[in-house]
Amino acid sequence: MSSPLRAAILVISDSAFVDPGSDKVGPALTEIFTSAQLQSKGWTFPKVDIVPDDVELIQDVIKNYTDNENDYYNLVVTSGGTGFAVKDVTPEAVAPILHRHAPGLVHGMLAASLQVTPFAMMSRPVAGVRNKSLILTLPGSPKGAKENLEAVISLLPHACIQAAGANSRELHAGGLKKLESEAGVSSTNSNATKKDSLSHDHHHHHHNHGGGHGGHQIPKAHTAPEDRPQSNDPNAGPTRRYRSSPYPMLSVDEALRIIAQETPEPTTTQVPVDSDLVGSVLAEDVYAGEAVPAYRASIVDGYAVIVPSSGSGTKGVFPVASVSHAQAASMPPPLNPGTIARITTGAPLPPNANAVVMVEDTILASTTPDGKEEATVEILTDNIKSGENIREPGSDVSRGSKILTRGDLISAVGGEIGLLVSTGTRTVKVFKKPTVGVLSTGDELVLHDDPRVLTGGQIRDSNRPSLISCLRSWGFETVDLGIARDTPAGELEKALRGAVRGLGSDKPPVDIIITTGGVSMGELDLLKPTIERTLGGTIHFGRVSMKPGKPTTFATVPYKPSTAAGGDTAQQEREKRLVFSLPGNPASALVTLNLFVLPSLHKMMGLASTSTAPSPLPTPTSVGLPIISASLTHPIPLDPKRTEYHRAIVTASRKDGRLYATSTGLAGVGQRSSRVGSLAKANALLVLRPGEDRIGEGQLVEALLMGGVVPE
Repeated sequence: MSSPLRAAILVISDSAFVDPGSDKVGPALTEIFTSAQLQSKGWTFPKVDIVPDDVELIQDVIKNYTDNENDYYNLVVTSGGTGFAVKDVTPEAVAPILHRHAPGLVHGMLAASLQVTPFAMMSRPVAGVRNKSLILTLPGSPKGAKENLEAVISLLPHACIQAAGANSRELHAGGLKKLESEAGVSSTNSNATKKDSLSHDHHHHHHNHGGGHGGHQIPKAHTAPEDRPQSNDPNAGPTRRYRSSPYPMLSVDEALRIIAQETPEPTTTQVPVDSDLVGSVLAEDVYAGEAVPAYRASIVDGYAVIVPSSGSGTKGVFPVASVSHAQAASMPPPLNPGTIARITTGAPLPPNANAVVMVEDTILASTTPDGKEEATVEILTDNIKSGENIREPGSDVSRGSKILTRGDLISAVGGEIGLLVSTGTRTVKVFKKPTVGVLSTGDELVLHDDPRVLTGGQIRDSNRPSLISCLRSWGFETVDLGIARDTPAGELEKALRGAVRGLGSDKPPVDIIITTGGVSMGELDLLKPTIERTLGGTIHFGRVSMKPGKPTTFATVPYKPSTAAGGDTAQQEREKRLVFSLPGNPASALVTLNLFVLPSLHKMMGLASTSTAPSPLPTPTSVGLPIISASLTHPIPLDPKRTEYHRAIVTASRKDGRLYATSTGLAGVGQRSSRVGSLAKANALLVLRPGEDRIGEGQLVEALLMGGVVPE
């Protein structure tokens, strides 16, 4: 079957149906299907829907997935409703509409969960085929759902291909070993893995005993230890250290894809509507609580009048009966026929009034005896129509109408905040912004404000202040983690652990750690070994084919909160923290901060939360720096092997309206990664693909905008 494999995820939950932002299962299962391993097996990005615990609704959605001969999903996985609670009706909904049952898949999922906890027996999974689609029911917890799916996912392409009508004789022509090889499984390895998992279970598993959800995911290695890249052992002598990096060289696109895959989905929080809301992304649609305006209001300064039903009769001299101001705390008195009321722009119309005459169409006829007020006013026109110069209630915003949409960014311009407060909105639900910690590493570093004269090989720590200032300008809470020395005794480990746990009231726990330095191959480059060997983290990549920034490293470290929200810490799911280890050279650090860290921050703050597919590349419509095209003002030589992110100044010409890019590294000095000056005044990174020649003057190049365009 050469066509892609299509999967649909159906989350069955009353609460998630009401608040889709609370769903954690859909993103967890989507992460499996979008992994590099499953993408290579032909799986496409899955469709995700949410329905409540209702038999008919569940059946209707599944039939919609499976019953169209020319548009069906190869695999349908449901999550939730498989336990013993009164509302758990998923098996009752799915089993009757199956054409053929698949008890072997049920057994496989249960067997995997039973290796973790006996409570797996409290789940009631169902599996089978409807038409050409394979259907599986999974538990409702993210851990349980992932565990069950990962137990059988390697075998599902074969099952889906058969269900779709492939020739079984041809599929099985190579025998069982061929099928196992294609699926990436082995009966021998499976038994060994099972034995190892059971014998070491008390060291590696923290069971969640929630009824029917199957506990935690079973650790399942897909590579042999000797085949995995690993950092230098700090205890190894010079003769046993690597001479070249054990980490494969990734493209920038692949590195961004991995970052997007590993970055957690955003969480939500309720916040007041005030100036601190600027830079936040809405986590739900917002509806107007009040109409704007809430009353009939004048749109001009003038006089409220009663236009007779005949459509004429406003010309003449009229007594001024009252005054209506925009700041009035109450409505003006009713207007009687034959009288008028002075009114200011935005003020409420008196009852009975049905039009407003502009002050320009009137003259003063007489004043009160003290000369301080108008007594009578002459209206000079008889052409005033009913409804003229009046703003009706709700004409700007009607009560209950949608005023902002989930995914909208609250800008500093003030328009969104003005709209919210004008409609009486006091609080909104937003995606929580991540907190970022910045740590410099190296024995050679001296605080940037240290008054002492530098000696020997000392350098001032310029990275930390520049990265922190950049992060804060983006609107993220940033924690200064200081400098960690290159000591194998554990100073780096202590700093990293402290960052995720919090170091007091002035240094709260962070979601993302950014380090600079210590990522190369020297004996004192301890960042990778500390993450892998001491903290039990995973290095997702350790080299990127780019210039500058080649040794950029991205990792995740496991973290278990000290207290579970509202309950037992033993049932708290383990989380992960992201670690971006950037090169120590100043230009490299700032380039990679913009290129790799910013897209991850954007995803965590919800900017990519409304996407229907992953978008790892920084584009104007997703996350990261916006891309523009600019014309070069001079030629730039290309690197023959690596993509260069060349620091430049982009200007807008007043003459022709075009954008022009000029390098910050001319005059023969180039753009070495250690050149701090190459980023001064730079507002863009030119994306220069590898080549043997150069890009000439006047040619268009892609540019990632780091700041505002400079007028020429």
